[in-house]
Amino acid sequence: MIAAPDPARPVRPGWVRVDCHLHTVASGDSVMTLDQLAERVAAQRIDVVCLTEHNHLAASAEELSRAVGARVVPGEEIRTGSGELIGLFLTERVPYVLPARAVVERIRAQGGLVCAPHPYDPLRNGVGAALDAMCAAGWIDAIEVFNAKIPDPEHNQAALRTARAHGLPGTVGSDAHDPAGVGAAYLEMPDFDGPRSFLAALHQAERHGEHRPHAPHFGPGLRR
Repeated sequence: MIAAPDPARPVRPGWVRVDCHLHTVASGDSVMTLDQLAERVAAQRIDVVCLTEHNHLAASAEELSRAVGARVVPGEEIRTGSGELIGLFLTERVPYVLPARAVVERIRAQGGLVCAPHPYDPLRNGVGAALDAMCAAGWIDAIEVFNAKIPDPEHNQAALRTARAHGLPGTVGSDAHDPAGVGAAYLEMPDFDGPRSFLAALHQAERHGEHRPHAPHFGPGLRR
């Protein structure tokens, strides 16, 4: 079950509201500036955003948090030879089009977490059928089990089944590329102070989200 987003409802004490996947203009296919993100985060009462630019690390956590006015986890959505992976809690950019194993090693070397975004959505370059083997090999820390831009709920459900089969926690993200998308999906979870406590808190997280059928696509041939 996933609950509908309700920004007016208070978050319980000691918990935070987290959007685990979104993009600004730095991704190249988003129209959202940092200023617009800041406005939307405040309006939707999001406490933490994971800024996952395409093949780009925007800035440090401190710089991004000051710009957004909320806590930011720096991340990167990275194109690998097997499909896209997300690195969270990054301090250095990971090059794209490396083999997936090399990307995982580079994320882990800087203390980051590896997440598999939209793994089964045919409209996006997820890792798809390779996910099960990646999980079995211990490469994946978390799986995106709800992405607000996926039109077929079965693709999110398949990700949730894989996460449960491997005992992995699930993330939730708006995958917003425009201001209106921020808040379409988020987690409410215990507060955390780093990658390990984030991972532990994910196991207690409550999922909130809804599909955005009006989510725009930006640029010719882009299907983000």
